[in-house]
Amino acid sequence: MGLSFLPTAVATAVSHLNYNLISEIRLRRGQPVIIGYNGAYRYLGAGGISSGANDRVIAEDVSQVLNSATGGCIYGYLEQMKSGFITVGHGVRIGIAGEYVTENGAVNAIKNVTSLNVRIPHDVRGCGREICEKLLSGGLFSTLIFSKPGLGKTTMLRDIARFLSDNRKYNVLVLDERNEIAAMDGFGDGFDLGAADVIRCFNKLGAIVSAIRAMKPDVIITDELYGADDVKAVQYAYDCGIKVIASSHVTDKDKLKEMPFEYFAEIKSLYGQPVIYDKNFNAIGGNCADNFNRRVSFDE
Repeated sequence: MGLSFLPTAVATAVSHLNYNLISEIRLRRGQPVIIGYNGAYRYLGAGGISSGANDRVIAEDVSQVLNSATGGCIYGYLEQMKSGFITVGHGVRIGIAGEYVTENGAVNAIKNVTSLNVRIPHDVRGCGREICEKLLSGGLFSTLIFSKPGLGKTTMLRDIARFLSDNRKYNVLVLDERNEIAAMDGFGDGFDLGAADVIRCFNKLGAIVSAIRAMKPDVIITDELYGADDVKAVQYAYDCGIKVIASSHVTDKDKLKEMPFEYFAEIKSLYGQPVIYDKNFNAIGGNCADNFNRRVSFDE
C-alpha cells in the first residue's frame, strides 16, 4: 500500500479497512486520527472505523512519521517541503503543518511539525469516461479539469492518459512535476498510464519547452496548474499545436477563461460526473450527480 511509514497502531487500524475507499489520513499530534473513507471523514478506531470515543487511535509524535516516510533522509525533501508537502513512494502526498520558517517572503523550511495529512492516490478505471466520450472520442481538445482539492482530478488524468494512449494511439506525454500522476519508483514501476511517456520532477515551463522538441507529443497531460509560469507553459504548447489536458484547484471561472483551453470540466463531488463547459462556460453535458453505479473499478 505504500503506507509502511505509519505508526503501528494506525497501520493496524487501517489494515481492517478497504484500501480502495481511503482518500486521506489526518494525523494531529495528541489528537484522534481522522480518515477520509468512502467520501466522508470518520475517526479511526482500533478495528477500522471508530465505534466511540474509547477506541479511537491517537496520533503521537508526528515528526517521527515524517522521518520514517522519508527513510530518515528528510533533508533530501527540503525543496519539496517549501511547498508545504512532500511526495513519497507510490505517489502518496504528505501535507505538513507546523512552524514555517520564511526567508525573503518565501517558505524556506518547516520545523516543529504538528500535523500531517497523508493523501492516498488511487487508480480508478473508467472515472474519466464522461470526458473521454464527450470530448475526446473523435479528436483532441485542450481541456482543464478543475475542482477544490480531493475530488479525484489526478485520478481522472490517469484514466484519460490510458484512454488516449491505448485506445486512440496518440503520443501522450505526462508531465508529472511532483511524481503524483505516475508515482514511479526507482525501477520505473508506478500507475498504469498506458503507452504514455512520462517526464517527472521538473517545472512545467522548462519541461514543456524541452519535451515538445524531444518527444513530439500529440497531447500533454499535467496536473495542478497555478501561477503565471504554468499558464505560459500551456500557452507555449497551444501555440505549437500541442493539446493540453490538465487539472487545477482554481475555481474562479473568470480566471479560468483567461487560460488557453477549449473546454473545461468541473468536478463538484466525489464520485460525481463532471459538468463540461465550452470556452465561454456554457454547460454542454453532465449534471455532476453522484453516481455510484458508473462502470468504474479500483486498482491498487
